Amino acid sequence: MNTIVKLLAAGAIGALATPAFSLDEVSYGTNWLAQAEHGGFYQAVADGTYEKYGLKVTIRQGGPQGANRALLTGGQIQFYMGGMTTAIDAVKEGIPTLTIASIFQKDPQILMAHPDAGFKTFDDLAGASKYIIAKDGFISYFLWMKAKNSAFVDEKYEPYTFNPAPFIADPKSIQQGYLTSEPLAILQAAGWEPQVFLLADNGYEPYSTTIEVMKPWYDANKDVAKRFVEASIIGWYNYLYGDNAAANALIKTDNPEMTDEQIAYGIAKMKEYGIAVSGDAVDKGIGCMTDARWDNFYQQLVSVGLFEAGIDVKQAYTSELVCQGLGTDLVK
Repeated sequence: MNTIVKLLAAGAIGALATPAFSLDEVSYGTNWLAQAEHGGFYQAVADGTYEKYGLKVTIRQGGPQGANRALLTGGQIQFYMGGMTTAIDAVKEGIPTLTIASIFQKDPQILMAHPDAGFKTFDDLAGASKYIIAKDGFISYFLWMKAKNSAFVDEKYEPYTFNPAPFIADPKSIQQGYLTSEPLAILQAAGWEPQVFLLADNGYEPYSTTIEVMKPWYDANKDVAKRFVEASIIGWYNYLYGDNAAANALIKTDNPEMTDEQIAYGIAKMKEYGIAVSGDAVDKGIGCMTDARWDNFYQQLVSVGLFEAGIDVKQAYTSELVCQGLGTDLVK
């Protein structure tokens, strides 16, 4: 083959390898610094899943000063890692956000106790000497705890300052935490592993790590939204059950303080407790949401006085892009 023919052949091969379409550029804003709990999104970037679905995705990590939800409502990003309470509040306030998928079937919020405190059940925690809980928890799930069991009392509340020392020092205290992080921090600091009580396994059942959009944008870009949701679902299965090394490298690039130990711990706990794959997601796939779960959680919030009755919760979400079994064959 002469040089000219070789060049022509190489050019033809290159043309075949070049996508015949441009990628749709979108951004996803997370609710905190990069971590294993965001891993599936990083996986879909790292292994080319988003690109396969015709997308160029930028992940904008949140943090202490993060304002990603404001960027969503202001049209600066297309997707946001939201939650059910803020989604319902948006309906109440007339803000047209829409939740289109929930990556986590279970919220990873926990309460922790000392291993020798003698607390056997969730209700036993009412007997703790103090409840170390952040303000957001005190005005949300702690209201549910009090409604569930009147033995939980305000007088034992102590604000959580994200310093584990008060909890470690008091063997009868309890402290809030995130399943995938605080227990490891306690183990590293104190040398013992705390008892863990997952709120989601004790009746407090919001969806978590959602994908939220602005409804006007969604109505005009439903195909883009569908591709983002589907690629994210595949990314999550591959992160949990496949080779996640490249995704973890991206996480550590965005958040240099993240360690391999913390990432491995987070992944293990997400799988052990069925954070992403449990309930409806087992057969219907990661991301699945149902009317019953949304209505049940809203009624819980109404019962504790967090919301008034009469909000049309169905305006907060749509399940038309999920619950179709996508990716379930990837579980190993």
